[in-house]
Amino acid sequence: MSRGSSAGYDRHITIFSPEGRLYQVEYAFKAIKTSGITSIGVRGEDSAVLVTQRKVPDKLLDPTSVTSMFRITDFIGCVETGMIADARAQVQRARQEAAEFRYKFGYEIPVEFLSRRIADKSQVYTQHAYMRPYGVAMMLIGIDDEHGPQLYKTDPASYYVGYKACTAGAQDQEAQNFLEKKLKHEKKLNFDDT
Repeated sequence: MSRGSSAGYDRHITIFSPEGRLYQVEYAFKAIKTSGITSIGVRGEDSAVLVTQRKVPDKLLDPTSVTSMFRITDFIGCVETGMIADARAQVQRARQEAAEFRYKFGYEIPVEFLSRRIADKSQVYTQHAYMRPYGVAMMLIGIDDEHGPQLYKTDPASYYVGYKACTAGAQDQEAQNFLEKKLKHEKKLNFDDT
């Protein structure tokens, strides 16, 4: 076979390879890595911070219009790393989920619940042949009334989990190693350290 190891298993999202891999999901992770942007999130005792790069792909673009940081609500923000069109669609969905939650229950959506809902929607994109997974990793931060600062990350495979610090993007492994060294000695970060 001349197609290599994938041999047609990457044509639909619902076809597993003999090794048990879904190539379309792996391609979504590759899109995050090849975006050329590295994003970092850190949670402290009383604050949470997201940092990302801004790369303007064309000299004719207005640099103020290029961003991967978004406000979901007045209390929740996010950074999207990967394909910007997919990011905007996922942010729009997150805003809709947050607004529906606020309307239905009368208080702001918790960050953990919002990240679970986004991950649930991402999981649907791995089930149907007429859809493809979003090529973005979403990091959400917010201050919860009960639990304090929150930092969650979701990925195209619909995995979500809370972090003390996390990275996504082009050089995420180097950034992850740096954060592990930094946080190894400092268990709790105050506002200035965060």
